Amino acid sequence: MDNFILFAGTANPDLAGTVAQKLDIPLGKSAVERFPDGEVNVRLLESVRQKSVFILQSTAPPVNDHLVELLAFADACRRAAASRITAIIPYFGYARADKRHGRREPITASMVAEVLQAVGVNHVVTLDLHTLQIEGFFRIPVDSLTAVPIFCEAIRHYLPPNFVVVSPDTGRVQMATQYAQKLDSSVVVLHKHRTSGTETEVTRVVGDVKGYACLIIDDMISTGGTLAKSIEALLKAEARPEIIIAATHGLFVKEARAKLSHPSVKAIFVTDSVTSKETDWQQLKIVSIAPLVATTIQRFKTDGSISDLF
Repeated sequence: MDNFILFAGTANPDLAGTVAQKLDIPLGKSAVERFPDGEVNVRLLESVRQKSVFILQSTAPPVNDHLVELLAFADACRRAAASRITAIIPYFGYARADKRHGRREPITASMVAEVLQAVGVNHVVTLDLHTLQIEGFFRIPVDSLTAVPIFCEAIRHYLPPNFVVVSPDTGRVQMATQYAQKLDSSVVVLHKHRTSGTETEVTRVVGDVKGYACLIIDDMISTGGTLAKSIEALLKAEARPEIIIAATHGLFVKEARAKLSHPSVKAIFVTDSVTSKETDWQQLKIVSIAPLVATTIQRFKTDGSISDLF
């Protein structure tokens, strides 16, 4: 693996370190500085000439800082003559801005795709992308892995008997179906109406939840508003007050913890795609994606297929 190097951005240093351990390699040497005015500077402290470079960096909050840092890393590698640059972005920020809701709005996900390609990124690897149509914004390969299999293994022993998998909206039905197939359950779908950028209202529960425990799945938890409304709707529909939540990306911004600290919520599972600041939350369970990322990198280095990781 002399022609291969893995760099870690500041968004996921622990995850990158674990990935490097599993690959039995040291992390690439680099320095990230932030000037007093907020500008970021990245320096590579070892040669990448004609090497295949992997940069692991989620665009988690603060999204713009981490995004610019990733771009700076990629630009530095391109200018230092790296042969190939793969951006591993476990949490892809701006993914919800995949279309215009009015004529005078940007499609920010497309903009991010353009700048990643402009600085020299040749391949993007991400995890449970909010909408798969974002792949169409790129002219380079994009692989969106999924955390569903590793979640199912982690959750299986926590699940009570007689439970259903709940999709919080129609957009997550495919993911909910994957959970249901692996856990031998059925799917219930919530129809929601977004009243603002941060507020939603559940208008209908499609499926029978009366007397059932519920596993609510999602791709991310941001403010927790959608999940809080989902919990209310399920309990109103006479679901058992035994609810488990599984969401790939745990952002937990604003009052998310307060909204989800409900007596009926027995556990909340997220991955380490975003570094958690909630270190004393008993219900919170963090599942590592390091084995998945390490396996993906190993397959790339041996030109192996990753189709079984989707």
